[in-house]
Amino acid sequence: MGSEDHGGSPLPVRTTRHLRPGRHSSPHQLSLPAESPALVLAVPGAACQASEEIAAEIAAWAGASCPGVTITAGYLEGSENHLSKILGSHHSRLPAVVVPLLTCPYPEVDEAIAAIVAAADTPTLVAGHLGPHPFLAEAVHARLSEAGLARAGRSGRISLVSAADGVIVGAAGDAEAIQAAGVIAVLLASRLTIPAVPAPLADPAAVREAAERLLAAQVTRVMLAPCVIGPEVPADAMTAITAGSGLECAPPLGGYPTIGQLVAIRYGAVLEDPQLADVSG
Repeated sequence: MGSEDHGGSPLPVRTTRHLRPGRHSSPHQLSLPAESPALVLAVPGAACQASEEIAAEIAAWAGASCPGVTITAGYLEGSENHLSKILGSHHSRLPAVVVPLLTCPYPEVDEAIAAIVAAADTPTLVAGHLGPHPFLAEAVHARLSEAGLARAGRSGRISLVSAADGVIVGAAGDAEAIQAAGVIAVLLASRLTIPAVPAPLADPAAVREAAERLLAAQVTRVMLAPCVIGPEVPADAMTAITAGSGLECAPPLGGYPTIGQLVAIRYGAVLEDPQLADVSG
């Protein structure tokens, strides 16, 4: 898609990211046309108080990065605010942009989103997963810090006495998700200057193996850091994972600010180049 002629596409003219001058430029701040497609968060699971609170926080942060855009949340299960109903109520001439609330590929959830989008009566674009991205490493670091298991700042500051000196970055999904979590682990290791390795949350044996590798590398305290937003791993499952691993565990990323900023980035990427997205409807 060119910046001047979009060949009859219902999408607005290509948008550009508004970068503030100086070293604190914010790539998540978007400069958008007056009329822009709606942004729909695709939330795993059914609507419940916890997932609704997370979605609301993320929508608020995303809205701060792309002001004026209508942002709603559609859930993949249950009858309340189901994604199919949200898309069915979309009557704009512009296609909706669905942003999955997933840090990494997750085939089961990805397939559910694709099926709902394919059945929608209106054209819909599906953005990419949120990760891997340095913003995710920042969110993981923040959750570790809040749990008292990592220093608050980057390398160079004095660590807390209770801080872990090895981290397992847990991912939900298949081998592709573990690969993406590996990138986050490298970014996190750079921030904390301690070893970090990925592992699948759903495989207790793999988590234990990752912990053993870290201990063999002279790590004395291993911490589990879920690189998940929350709704994709039910709370009871996360409790079981923590208990089964025997490791101290940071909370999921939830509505940390950079998650909403990543949503805006993925939304903006679709508007800049719809070929990056799946098109259905």
